[in-house]
Amino acid sequence: MPDRPPIAPRVAQPPGKTFLRFSPDGQRMLVAGCANYARSFKTNDDGEPDMIDHVHDDTLAVACGNDYAILGAEDGTVCEYAVADGHNNNLKEVLVRFTLPVRALALSPDEEFIAASSDEIEVKVVNRHDIERIHVLRSQPKPIKHLSYDPTGKWLAASCTDGKIYMYNVEEEEPKFVKAIDGIIQRLEIVDDTTSACFWHPQGKVFACGTASREVIIVSAEDGKIIRRFAGLHNSPVTSISWSPNARLLATSAIEGSLIVWDTVTGQVLQQNTYEKILHVEWHNKGENLFCWTNSWGEVYITPGFLKNPAHVELLKGAQEQPLSEAQQKPPQNTVPIKNGLNGVKPVRPLVNGRPRAHSPDSLDEYLADADDDQWIVDDDGAGYTNENGKRTNGHLQGANSHIEKKTRHETWQPQIHESFQPGATPWRGDRKYLCLNLTGFVWTVNHDTHNTVTVEFYDRETHRDFHFTDPFQYDKACLNEHGTLFSAPPNSAEQQPAIIFYRPHQTWTNRADFRVSLPDGEDISCIALSSRYVIACTSKNYVRVWTLFGTPVRMWRMKSSPAVTCAAHNDLLITVTNGAVNSDGTTQLIYSIDNIRYDEAHQNSDLVALGTPHPDSDNYEDESVTLKSLFWTDTGDPAIYDSTGTLLVLVHWRNMGQAKWVPILDTRLLERLQGGKKEETYWPVAVADQKFHCIILKGGDKYPYFPRPLLSEFDLSIPISRPSPKKKTSIDDDGNEIDMDGAEETTAHQITRLEEAYVRSTLMMSLLDDFVTSHGEHARHTDKTELTRREIEVDKVLLQLLASECREGEDRGMKALEIVRMMRDRGGKMIEAASKVAGRWGRTVLEEKIREMGERRLAGVEEDE
Repeated sequence: MPDRPPIAPRVAQPPGKTFLRFSPDGQRMLVAGCANYARSFKTNDDGEPDMIDHVHDDTLAVACGNDYAILGAEDGTVCEYAVADGHNNNLKEVLVRFTLPVRALALSPDEEFIAASSDEIEVKVVNRHDIERIHVLRSQPKPIKHLSYDPTGKWLAASCTDGKIYMYNVEEEEPKFVKAIDGIIQRLEIVDDTTSACFWHPQGKVFACGTASREVIIVSAEDGKIIRRFAGLHNSPVTSISWSPNARLLATSAIEGSLIVWDTVTGQVLQQNTYEKILHVEWHNKGENLFCWTNSWGEVYITPGFLKNPAHVELLKGAQEQPLSEAQQKPPQNTVPIKNGLNGVKPVRPLVNGRPRAHSPDSLDEYLADADDDQWIVDDDGAGYTNENGKRTNGHLQGANSHIEKKTRHETWQPQIHESFQPGATPWRGDRKYLCLNLTGFVWTVNHDTHNTVTVEFYDRETHRDFHFTDPFQYDKACLNEHGTLFSAPPNSAEQQPAIIFYRPHQTWTNRADFRVSLPDGEDISCIALSSRYVIACTSKNYVRVWTLFGTPVRMWRMKSSPAVTCAAHNDLLITVTNGAVNSDGTTQLIYSIDNIRYDEAHQNSDLVALGTPHPDSDNYEDESVTLKSLFWTDTGDPAIYDSTGTLLVLVHWRNMGQAKWVPILDTRLLERLQGGKKEETYWPVAVADQKFHCIILKGGDKYPYFPRPLLSEFDLSIPISRPSPKKKTSIDDDGNEIDMDGAEETTAHQITRLEEAYVRSTLMMSLLDDFVTSHGEHARHTDKTELTRREIEVDKVLLQLLASECREGEDRGMKALEIVRMMRDRGGKMIEAASKVAGRWGRTVLEEKIREMGERRLAGVEEDE
């Protein structure tokens, strides 16, 4: 049960993240948050605060001086405002801009420079009096969550979302990266309430920060060594830390609302309370017994006389403590040592009712226990550890209400179901996620707890206009194409809101052309699809629901297998993927069906999706299962998939029932840029267009793209027909090693491999187009027929080049060369004649004669027996 605060709160901001900061002279306290204004409270004054009106956007970071405030906003601006008595607190200057929301600000001790970071990777250090003097810090690989200057002005600590603290020396004009301190803070999302900031000792040299184990530790800035731990009392991650001005007291808060005041010398807990939703805590910086905190309801508690015990007040007003040293470390009085501490410092375990707290299941102590610890107990002090038989007593056993439960002897086996997903969407990361990413544009949303904000942006801004809107339904899926944007929202039982489908066209000649459909109660949406003619939704009741772009329902059926995994649409065509029968390894097979909605016909019915196998070099090869990562239609209207092995496949002959095959058209693990360990990266599939694979490159172990929006990359399709041959000729050095010869020509083996791949790929592309033309019959367009003829000629040209490479290899390759000629599709004789000339140019007279004989038989219409 939370404690009752000692004083009534003052409402400073709307509900949401709320920040506070005292001015250097201690006369003012700035409070800002989720509003377009900020408030400046005077110390020891219960009157109305001064206002900073017309702040650019929601404030996400604050810094302040005696007569000014610096606010970092969600629109990416860092602005300085004048702060004085009255309401004339106007914007002075925009110090720096980012393209993404600002997340952290730090003002240098001399108030000359302001350091700022955002959702981007860079940190910008700007001179307040000359904004053209700017330094950009790029040593960190991911966005920075917190920034802090040490009081001496030597260090700028940047707490990164990758779990490291990047230390910059800022004594010189140009900041210099010195080191990265690892193993101290935890990896966090940039929007988490948990803090990973460095809270500096008033004299510098050391700083306090929260850890993943819910401790507060004191760390040396010089060597990164842990000097002191305050542990055992917070039951959730730490949200804020504040030193008293003389560094004798340390206040810490956690997500569950606990507020603890520690004596930094003895480690004793002086005061402990539990309040609701504490976000930021701050001691008055001039030594008064004044303590403030904010919560997520936008309230600020300004608490004079916070410490009630006169002895504690004396500690607050005493002389300033020197930074802690390793020799000063003493275990807090309410803790006992635990072995296997980090950095040679033993962590502590709290006492519960006079004895150590019971361990948790699979506790860290059990994993780190010494191998030679045989749990042998010797009762050498007569304390009753053993009985008369030398056996350990049962006093250590937990009671009947223990939280450790025995597993049942027989557990129910469950197959491993493939989870449903929306193509082109990413999971939530912090408060943001992409709802859709494709070649048309991208849709992303930001969660504001009570509502979302959705942004739709296009690559072609001449044709389409970006738009942004407030989303009260909290859409979690989206599709985007040239005609419109489709959204879906899950049901909300708390507000009795059913699942919703919403379609918004890009262009219309009427006042309103969008539509919104509510699904029946108890039915959720698994995935959605959008084509140039239809809106489709696969639901939790295994229904496929189809509407026109104007909201008229036209089709509905139940899928033969369940649950649904994903779906994609193109013109009149819909492909759905569902879970099917169970494999021998316990995973479900994936089954797909292709339906023509317009004619209510099935092209493929419950056929298997051909997923690959795990890579043998994978760390979890035996336990790993291959999953489907994306499903989409190519620009030519053929289904394609991308699986977790990094393989891209296209479906051929899918218009004929039972004839469909999944053909690999690119294995990203075989890309030349990855060979020899040159790079470690994966790829997020976006589309296949113009015979290229369009994707987003993911580095640093990322599995999904994040903000800022990365650029699209493209790779040529390449069917993995064989292991690549050496590209260049090599020579042997003095040590007997092969080395590439600079300027060497392409090897014949590599050229033959390249041409063989080009033949298979061009034949595949021709086959896809041939299926399309054949399916349309007399209604096929002239341009498609002409393109098919051109592709047939391209296949023969590749074979002609391959013939030349075989002829160059020698007379013994004649039979293969003749086979290549037989594979030519040309019936007019031109390609056969060209082939004979190629053989004659290389002096292969026997081959030339056989090619001419073949050409004569082909012109005569005689079928070849050989």
